[in-house]
Amino acid sequence: MTTLSPYDSMSPVGQAAYRAKGAAATLAPLPRAAKDDALLAIADALEVRTSEIVEANAQDVARAREAGTGEGMIDRLTLTPERVRAIAADVRDVAALPDPVGEVVRGSTLPNGIDLSQVRVPLGVVGIIYEGRPNVTVDAAALCLKSGNAVLLRGSSSAYRSNTALVGVLRDAVHGAGLPADAVQLVPGESRDSVRELMRARGLVDVLIPRGGASLINTVVQESVVPVIETGTGNCHVYVDAQADLDTAVEILVNSKAQRVGVCNAAETLLVHQDIAAEFLPRALDALADAGVTVHADERVMAYAKDSRATVVEATTEDWETEYLSHDIAAAVVDSLDRAVEHIRLWTSGHTEAIVTTSQQAARRFTRLVDSTTVAVNASTRFTDGGQFGFGAEIGISTQKLHARGPMGLPELTSTKYIVTGDGHVRR
Repeated sequence: MTTLSPYDSMSPVGQAAYRAKGAAATLAPLPRAAKDDALLAIADALEVRTSEIVEANAQDVARAREAGTGEGMIDRLTLTPERVRAIAADVRDVAALPDPVGEVVRGSTLPNGIDLSQVRVPLGVVGIIYEGRPNVTVDAAALCLKSGNAVLLRGSSSAYRSNTALVGVLRDAVHGAGLPADAVQLVPGESRDSVRELMRARGLVDVLIPRGGASLINTVVQESVVPVIETGTGNCHVYVDAQADLDTAVEILVNSKAQRVGVCNAAETLLVHQDIAAEFLPRALDALADAGVTVHADERVMAYAKDSRATVVEATTEDWETEYLSHDIAAAVVDSLDRAVEHIRLWTSGHTEAIVTTSQQAARRFTRLVDSTTVAVNASTRFTDGGQFGFGAEIGISTQKLHARGPMGLPELTSTKYIVTGDGHVRR
């Protein structure tokens, strides 16, 4: 009688997770050089096979346009030869970063003579559930490989052709470098059933990281039995203080909102101190108009919009909680810095908030009172990014407070274990 292995009775998603677990065991003890060689092979392969990737992506973009997808999301989905080259450069940057695996977090010799050390180790199998951003496919794979993890990639159906092409390139490069190809896998299937199966693969998948809109993130957090690192939506605020430099404030506002609207670190709400509103808002509204931004304004902002070029509509309660991901911004006048903080506390998603001010006292108070992953002083919200922070790339921006918070680079993709070294020690 032939006994079937557990693998034979698994679904395609379960089988992929099972293979990933085996690949993770192979990756965990590898030296840095082996992982870096694989990453450099990936970067080279992306450049060599750019046309194949862009052609597949063009099919996804065409389908998205036919479906009436907004331009912000189209921008996120689109891969050009220049963007593929930039992604390859990011992979090389990751290869150049220090390997966190094996790093001693702390260590000591106990009074009884035992040597104790806490060292970084890979998480194991990391599942990534994300929406229509095919660059995430490569970023996630590169960071997971560098940190010794196998990765299961479940992108949205809107980017299926792009992700299929990219994962094919990644797997070929990884295999060619002598590592198991199953260290990088696209989760089988395009239906939501495959997502549900991934969320229930406890024991095979060590952690899930959702990246996308509030609906996706909430679904994964609420339904997964696999541990989740929650990444958040980006309802980011720019607060212009009473003592702000006007030129600086306008430049930071426009950059935060309009430099790239379809990303989580774009500003979605402008708050202006009442003492500077009459001088600042006419300039700000015109600058936003020049950038093509529609302003969803409260009554006090509306009063300054009469002679501006801006497209202004009356704000509703829903506007304060909205992550637009488009050329829209909510705007309000506040009585004080503390009122700005109250507004942020009420409506923020905990991602990034910025203050523009020449007052060190105001800056210190704002940074102490605002509880988000990143607080920017006289800088654009767009800097909240793993690449901008020098991490090489990021797996996501965690808005929770356990394990990881903010842009997640290599150290955040590790756990730790304790090494206890004795000399025949027994506990009495």
